[in-house]
Amino acid sequence: MVLLRESVGLTLRQARTSQSRTLRDVAREARVSLGYLSEVERGQKEASSELLNAICEALGLTLSSVMLGVTQDITSRESAKLTVVDAA
Repeated sequence: MVLLRESVGLTLRQARTSQSRTLRDVAREARVSLGYLSEVERGQKEASSELLNAICEALGLTLSSVMLGVTQDITSRESAKLTVVDAA
C-alpha cells in the first residue's frame, strides 16, 4: 500500500538533502520542532497544509513542485507493484 504521508516525507527529505541542509536548519526556518519535522520526513506524521506550506517555504520550494514530486513517487511505486499474469 502506498501512503501519501510517506511520499510527502520522502519528497521533502530529498529536497532538503539535495540542498545540503540539516533538519535543524529547516525546522528552525519553518518554525516547527525538529522532532516533528523528522517524523514528517519519515512518513510517520501527516503534516497539515499550513505546516507543509511552511516547510516548502523554508526549503525555497513551491507547494506545487513538492506535490509534483509526490505524484511522481506514488506513480513509480504503484507501477512497481503491477504484475503481468499470463492468461494461458
